[in-house]
Amino acid sequence: MEKIERLISIVMILLQKNIVSTTEFSQLFKVSKRTILRDMETLSMSNIPIYSINGVYGGYGIMDEYKLDKRLLSSNDLENILTALGGMGQILFSDEVELTLKKIESMVDSASWRGSIHLSFYDWDGRTEIVQMLKTCQEATVRGRLLTFDYMDQDGVETIRRVEPYQLHFSEMSWYLKGFCLNRMGYRTFKLSRMENLNIDIQTFVPRDFVTEQKTEQQYQPQLIPIKALIAHSIKDHFIERYGHKRIDAYNSDYLIATIDVPQNHYGFQFLAGFGKKLVILEPKAYVDEFRAFLNGILKNYD
Repeated sequence: MEKIERLISIVMILLQKNIVSTTEFSQLFKVSKRTILRDMETLSMSNIPIYSINGVYGGYGIMDEYKLDKRLLSSNDLENILTALGGMGQILFSDEVELTLKKIESMVDSASWRGSIHLSFYDWDGRTEIVQMLKTCQEATVRGRLLTFDYMDQDGVETIRRVEPYQLHFSEMSWYLKGFCLNRMGYRTFKLSRMENLNIDIQTFVPRDFVTEQKTEQQYQPQLIPIKALIAHSIKDHFIERYGHKRIDAYNSDYLIATIDVPQNHYGFQFLAGFGKKLVILEPKAYVDEFRAFLNGILKNYD
C-alpha cells in the first residue's frame, strides 16, 4: 500500500474510533511501529488534530471537533456492510477488498459485532486459475490496455480476440468479461473459463460509451416460456429460491405442481434436466417435445 493511501486509511479509522494503539495500526497495515510513528508525525504536520495517550491503554486519537457526524454512518450500517462483503470476499479477488473489510472491522465495536450472517461458496480447484485471470482483466481495465486471448464459444469454435475490457461480471457460478471486441467491432461478453492464453497488450485504448451499452443490455431479456411441471417435495426448496412460494401448489403425496418461466433453449433444458426423475414437465406440448428431443440427444451418447 502506498503511503498516501495508508495515511487516508488512518484518518478514516480515527474518525470512527476513540483510541487506536500503534500495535493495532502496525498489524493492520503490515508495517513497523516506527513507520506508524512517522505517519502520525506527517498527519500532525498536515494540521490534522492527532493526539497521543501514553500507557498500557494508550494510542492515538483525533479531536472530537474534527470527527464526522456519526449519524451519517451508524454502527448498524457498518455491520450491514461487513455482512454483505464478508461472504462476497470469498469470490472477490483483490487485496483492496480484504483491506476494506479490515478497515470497516476496525470501526465497529468488537463487543457489538456478532457476525450473525455468514455466506459460503464452494472452494473449487479451478478458482485459483480464475483468480489470476480476474487480476489480469482488472489490471487491463484500470490501465486502459487491450486484452488478447484465445476464445472457445459454446459450439467449440476457437477464435483469437482483441478486446477493450470494461467490466467484470459475476453471475451465479461464473465470471464474465464485458468489453468491446475489435475482431467483431461490437460489444461482447466473454466467459472467463472459455479463455486461454490471456495477455495484456501494450496498446492502450480510449473508452467508448459503455454506460449506454449497459442500459441497452439491461433492456434485453431472454424470451421465457411459462410451463407447468410436477416437482418432488425434495426439490421444492430449489424452486422457492428461484421463483418464490406463490408459483408452487399442492398436487398429491408425491408431487407438487409448479408454474414457472424457463427459456425454451438448451439453457432452460439443462436447468430442468438437472432435477432428473424428480421433475416432470406437463405443458405446453411444444416445450415437452423439444425437451424430450434434448434428452434423447444425450442418450445417444450412451447407445
